[in-house]
Amino acid sequence: MATGTAALAFDLGASSGRALIGQLLVGDDGATKLEVTEIHRFPNYAIEVGDHLHWDILRLLREMKKSIRLAFQLGYAPGTFGIDTWGVDFGLLDANGELIGNPYHYRDSHTDGLIEEVGALVGREQLFEQGGLQFMPFNTIYQLYAMRKAASPKLDIAKTLLLTPDLLAYMLTGIKACEFTIATTTQLYHPGKQQWNKPLMDRLGIPSHLFLDPIQPGTIVGPLSDAVRKELNVPVMQAVAVGTHDTESAVAAVPAGDEPFAYLVCGTWSLLGTELDRPLLTPETMELEFSNEGGVGGTYQLLKNIMGLWLLQECKREWDEAGNELGFGELVKLAEAAEPFRSLVQPDDARFFAPNGMADRVKAYCAETGQPVPRTEGEMTRCIVESLALRYRQALEQAERLTGNRFGGLHMVGGGIQNRLLCQLTANAISRPVWAGPVEASAIGNMLAQLIASGHCANLREARKLVADSFPIEVFEPNGDEAWKVAYDRFTALEKGA
Repeated sequence: MATGTAALAFDLGASSGRALIGQLLVGDDGATKLEVTEIHRFPNYAIEVGDHLHWDILRLLREMKKSIRLAFQLGYAPGTFGIDTWGVDFGLLDANGELIGNPYHYRDSHTDGLIEEVGALVGREQLFEQGGLQFMPFNTIYQLYAMRKAASPKLDIAKTLLLTPDLLAYMLTGIKACEFTIATTTQLYHPGKQQWNKPLMDRLGIPSHLFLDPIQPGTIVGPLSDAVRKELNVPVMQAVAVGTHDTESAVAAVPAGDEPFAYLVCGTWSLLGTELDRPLLTPETMELEFSNEGGVGGTYQLLKNIMGLWLLQECKREWDEAGNELGFGELVKLAEAAEPFRSLVQPDDARFFAPNGMADRVKAYCAETGQPVPRTEGEMTRCIVESLALRYRQALEQAERLTGNRFGGLHMVGGGIQNRLLCQLTANAISRPVWAGPVEASAIGNMLAQLIASGHCANLREARKLVADSFPIEVFEPNGDEAWKVAYDRFTALEKGA
């Protein structure tokens, strides 16, 4: 096989970061496929300092530098690299371009209660029409408003705001840039006007001069700085502004055709939605709590944030710390043996947002709603996974209601699809097939934007065909019965905050 090109993708999530190499390989039959190889993985976690929760951004930078050096040591020769991360979080730079403190973590409590306060000040309808996002406590708008309320001196001395992937790219290149998809996660970008909402910033006391004009995914930002190249002893590499919000990179890798499709990006968070060519800023969209986020290739993603496998991850962490270490595979086997539909929770209940004490909160929810309390790890896992599957059905039907489209099935991508029980239960819940794959969707979408930037893919349509040709897709056919209909009625009767 002949090597065509190589791209280095950094895919950073809330619990881990990875560096992966993508190579275009041409086989003897002339078919081109994308081969993906993970070369480095490292943990990512919150650091509690005083009353606040922060990201250890400099440690992430060190791991990324290690990855770049390792890529060349392993014999790869990536000409480009891209970075995708979670949304909303940011760093502030001073007049000298230096970072002012460690960035806050989106689960920090300083935004508690601010959705209601800002909504009362500005008006919820106006906020949605001008921001297009689901009201989530961690959105950048609330973080900055919290800092202003606390009279943070950081805002007074800051000259530039860089969202997390742009901040890391700046640390490697010395070039400040703001990528479009990550900008739309702030609730300060006006999707209708396609520009920063400076009047809203002024009203909330947020300095509007901090924000750079966004650039589109697929834009070449510039090379590694001379200092970084010298430190790592590597040749020139160009940074590409990929779909730097990991959700948008994952959606770019959905192997869909030209027809309207629904997707579920499945991991710590679950993002269920559909791709549009323009934002949908209707009152019903706000009422159903969907977001409009900028995507790759001039698209907009109409999607809903769902709490996702965070609930199970937190329970597992607590069980591990208590000395009962069970792998996710073992938990799935225990869940398969547990009684179906014994207990259900609304995954997006506010009590499940914060870390620590998750298992006790699930038990409390079940008790408060008059359901049997999960007693074992298997019952707890079954409760969470079934509840997620039912929540996916609810969100899928809402997306159909908003768009007028009827989707033939659901594309599931991301690390969460390794939980095959979740995939099967989702197919059962929606009474339609689930097409699962690829697992490494965010990293692959990251690579696709690099390949488009370097001219190896003409556009997003061609890039998605490359995904379909390169990675296996597993089909889960529904085998639901009347019990799923009864369970869904029970689920929809659960109220948030019960």
